[in-house]
Amino acid sequence: MKEKFLVTGGSRLSGVVKVDGAKNSVLKLMAAALLAEGTTTLHNCPEILDVPLMAQVLVGLGCDVEIDGATVRIHTPAEVSPNADFEAVRQFRASVAVLGPLVARCHEARVALPGGDAIGSRPLDMHQTGLEKLGATTHIEHGAVVARADHLRGATIKLDFPSVGATENIITASVLAEGQTVLDNAAREPEIVDLCDMLCEMGARIEGAGTSTITIDGVDSLAPTEHTVVGDRIVAGTWAYAAAITRGDITVTGIAPRHLHLALSKLKLAGADVETYDNGFRVRMDTRPKAVDYQTLPFPGFPTDLQPMAIAISTIADGASVITENVFEARFRFVDEMQRLGADATVDGHHVVLRGVEQLSSTDVWSSDIRAGAGLVLAGLVADGVTTVHDVYHIDRGYPSFVEQLNALGANIERVQS
Repeated sequence: MKEKFLVTGGSRLSGVVKVDGAKNSVLKLMAAALLAEGTTTLHNCPEILDVPLMAQVLVGLGCDVEIDGATVRIHTPAEVSPNADFEAVRQFRASVAVLGPLVARCHEARVALPGGDAIGSRPLDMHQTGLEKLGATTHIEHGAVVARADHLRGATIKLDFPSVGATENIITASVLAEGQTVLDNAAREPEIVDLCDMLCEMGARIEGAGTSTITIDGVDSLAPTEHTVVGDRIVAGTWAYAAAITRGDITVTGIAPRHLHLALSKLKLAGADVETYDNGFRVRMDTRPKAVDYQTLPFPGFPTDLQPMAIAISTIADGASVITENVFEARFRFVDEMQRLGADATVDGHHVVLRGVEQLSSTDVWSSDIRAGAGLVLAGLVADGVTTVHDVYHIDRGYPSFVEQLNALGANIERVQS
């Protein structure tokens, strides 16, 4: 049955919260396990809906997958099926991460065009172009991307945009290619570094992860490994903005603060007191936030996945903010729901102007994606009365134990059947 959250506004959040492994990393690491016969073990995995969904995809390809709390074990057979099941793949975007490993292991792949969040078009053209540079042929057929390659050979590939997904698929395809691959204008996200770290543990030869140029020297085969997933910077950033919007005091552990440098810097500009540690940070806010401008960009810029949190805090900030979305064109659908809550917001193309009000007004709102749902919950924390957030299955795809953790920090939020 569908569920909804009842969020009672007015609570000041305080306490300590630990961040689990990154959703945007664990799913790609699970896909990379296809590259080596045997058992790959992942630790610090978040207990979110997308992990068993990716497990379904891998099972459909011939793997056995065990999920034991924060540990996931993937048993990859000698022979892997190249056909990724439509019903499993269509449910979430990250499933396309199996494309590169399948082409590398099977020399062919048929992966249904993925579904996922309603945040705008995310075409696979750069994925296909990268694979073609490596020697594959690709086309779209009956709702699936089909790739075939008798032999993969290293190449120099330049991305038009530092796409995370394309970077991942090109890396996972090229680790078993003959010769050297140089990937220019590669994505620099911490999750890319985490993937490359695990691949190197499996025997891959990769240099430059975390920079715009990544060099991969192909090897004949990889071996399974045991790896700990990097902390989730988007969940950590959500807790940081929850502290600031509620004038609270939250310490977040399990995350490298450098992965959130710009997001935390914006909170300092808004008036928050931010302390950083080796494995976490503390955000304390005692006054109404000041208005701050934001523009989303690939890492190390401000993350598009934290844009809803930036909008939420801007709705009640002192002054006017301009937020510019440079990554996903449809992400401002979220603004319509904020207007239901009384936000003074005007959308103009890929900009939104927000004039802060002192308090939002509770009503019913609907999640359209994972991060929009979390942003609506944050807004409900500073609205009068009870805000009802619908379609919370989106939030469950990215935030483990969200309600329980919020209540432990002093929020008043309840999960009920719709």
